[in-house]
Amino acid sequence: MAHANVASAGALDAGTEIGKRVIGKLHRKIVWYCFFLFMINYLDRVNVGFAALTMNADLGLSAKVYGLGAGIFFLGYIAFEIPSNMILHKVGPRIWIARIMVTWGIVGCAMASIQGEWSFYALRFLLGLAEAGFAPGVLLYLTYWFPKKERGKAVAGFMLATVLSSVVGAPLSGYLLSSTHGWFGLAGWQWMFILEGVPAVIMGVVTFFYLVDRPEQGNWLNQEERHWLTTTLAAEQEKNAVHAQHEFREIFRDKRMWILTLIYMFNAVAIYGVVLWLPQIVKSLGGLNNFQTGIVSAIPFICAAVGLVLVARSSDRTGERKMHTACAGLFGGVFLAASALVPSPVLGLVLICIAAMGLWATLGVFWTLPTQFLTGAAAAGGIAMINGFAQIGGFIGPYLVGWIRETTHSFSTALLVLAVSPMIGFVLCATLKIRNDRALE
Repeated sequence: MAHANVASAGALDAGTEIGKRVIGKLHRKIVWYCFFLFMINYLDRVNVGFAALTMNADLGLSAKVYGLGAGIFFLGYIAFEIPSNMILHKVGPRIWIARIMVTWGIVGCAMASIQGEWSFYALRFLLGLAEAGFAPGVLLYLTYWFPKKERGKAVAGFMLATVLSSVVGAPLSGYLLSSTHGWFGLAGWQWMFILEGVPAVIMGVVTFFYLVDRPEQGNWLNQEERHWLTTTLAAEQEKNAVHAQHEFREIFRDKRMWILTLIYMFNAVAIYGVVLWLPQIVKSLGGLNNFQTGIVSAIPFICAAVGLVLVARSSDRTGERKMHTACAGLFGGVFLAASALVPSPVLGLVLICIAAMGLWATLGVFWTLPTQFLTGAAAAGGIAMINGFAQIGGFIGPYLVGWIRETTHSFSTALLVLAVSPMIGFVLCATLKIRNDRALE
């Protein structure tokens, strides 16, 4: 009888006492653990930006070669993204996420063996192949545990790692680059890759024993809490069934999926164009050593974290998703363009910080959009499809900056070109026909 009362009074309402208790546990046990894993993941993905401060000169890599190598990671990522998420849906998140982490940690360490242009390309491609499926896998995993109303904050908490990994990782990478140079005959950038790759292997093993695949298996929830959560999620899925696509093949025929993919791709052009070149942009200000460059490079990501949290909370509070995503991207694009037009490099960096608030704020809210109409295997494939194909933006952004930088010897034109991408994303998102959470209640 107690369970029936919970189902009737508490289902679909995370604002009840039991709902608050369960959601709090989910954040502590799942979101913040996955957040920590994503910090390691994102650092291994973008630390090449710091390695470039000395690696490019050591190996004779031009700006264009570096830009291509930095971006080629995403071609490997795209190649295995959808298969990886479909395997995760079948074998379970615990086993597959652990496998992904161990694999990318090994390849991340192997980045220390780069000898020149082609080994740089090959290892970046392999790193993308190894990491494929991690981010969309965790995004899918969160849908197994969180009711719709709470997913914005949950995804934002996870995505916060993309900015805080740089807040912590930028000074760390700068320090390792300077302090480890010459150890056992290796350059600082080689030690940086090794020391930042090892934690992924260790945490991959920990993840195998720590993660729980589904709410039914969560022994850190008591019987009443498990019943509330499973009942809420089941009732939600049943209520939304009329709006959901259940067949995997159908996602490729749904134009909303391709529009969402383009939105995320255009945002990725700007984000990765900035992230993978930011250390060199900061270094170009002059007078900074590698550690100081790391400290200054962390500032835009602190601003990004603020924007990510504020926009996600506003979106969860109102139930509105589409325009929060669209306007955040527009805000980021406008200020990124402004950073390229001002004459002062310091003021330009300040404007990049403001732009980061908008660009990264899209990440937390965006991933609530596809789950408005995808469930089950379609959700697994759909999230992977969007994240996978959209990563072409991660290839375009860094390569575009490198090509423009080598041609014009300036970052200003490159930033101006990058700024156009999230503005296009704004137009696409604003015209997208999709329900918000309030419409599904």
